[in-house]
Amino acid sequence: MAMVWSILAQLLHAALLLAVAPLVVGLVRWLKARLLGRRGPHPLQPLRDLAKLLRKRPVLAEAASHVTGAAPHVALAATLAAGLLVPGFALGMLLAPWSDLLLIIGLLALARAAQVLAGHDAGTAFGGLGAARETTFAAFAEPALLVCLLVLAVLAGGTNLDALAALFGEGLLGWRVSLLFALLALLAVALAENARIPVDNPATHLELTMVHEAMLLEASARHLALWEAQAALKLTVWMALLAAIFLPFGAAPAAAGPLAWAGGIIAWAGKLGLLVLALAVFESAIAKLRVFRVPEFLGAALLLALLAAALVFVSTGLA
Repeated sequence: MAMVWSILAQLLHAALLLAVAPLVVGLVRWLKARLLGRRGPHPLQPLRDLAKLLRKRPVLAEAASHVTGAAPHVALAATLAAGLLVPGFALGMLLAPWSDLLLIIGLLALARAAQVLAGHDAGTAFGGLGAARETTFAAFAEPALLVCLLVLAVLAGGTNLDALAALFGEGLLGWRVSLLFALLALLAVALAENARIPVDNPATHLELTMVHEAMLLEASARHLALWEAQAALKLTVWMALLAAIFLPFGAAPAAAGPLAWAGGIIAWAGKLGLLVLALAVFESAIAKLRVFRVPEFLGAALLLALLAAALVFVSTGLA
């Protein structure tokens, strides 16, 4: 019976991820508009945009190859696979044994690689520029992310995210200064990975300093819909990842039934809502960085991650 519950929980988790992702983007846009004194778009507007784009036929550049058509499918599949490995409303789901932080990071890196290839494929100046800057930012973000993974692995005794969330949920590790530094570093990396302010502005398309949007200028119709869905899903996956590590309360225990799932879904929705509100407030109160300042921003994230690692090694007596 436990296997049946784990399979059903995994399927429900996948459905919730796909349904919530566009709503997360819509809520962030709506909250930012309200905080700035504007009416703003409806929270369901991203769903309407996706439905409209999916009804259209894509137009490909003359120099584009099959990479342009395959890249959005690969990126979306890799991001969804990463999201399925991140525990949500329940622990012990079907893919919990494979919920490894290294695997999740690798899948997200695969999605980034597909986006970079799509930016280069058409041979346009903007696409190549955005792809080059995306690769440069990744070179600064990945070390900080890996050092944070090292900190969590030392504290939890492994890289399994499901087990780590269970340890944090039971309060066995407690709160440490190193975890605070790791949290700040992961927040900075999450902003960079999702093209959020201050690293990039997801609402603009014509800035000379744009990064992520420049790689998608040649995408249209259902290809653009897949990229938009992938971006929304990636933001949701990052929020779920942060919630699983630093807000581990409320998740239904392993082998629990639908009654426990209801409370877990409410808690998971509340944590995502809190992160959405925090993101909207942060982006409304801070200005976008110039592109040459982004490495400094990510360098600060790496410094925080190294401080967290140093504190962990000192506190655990490792040398």
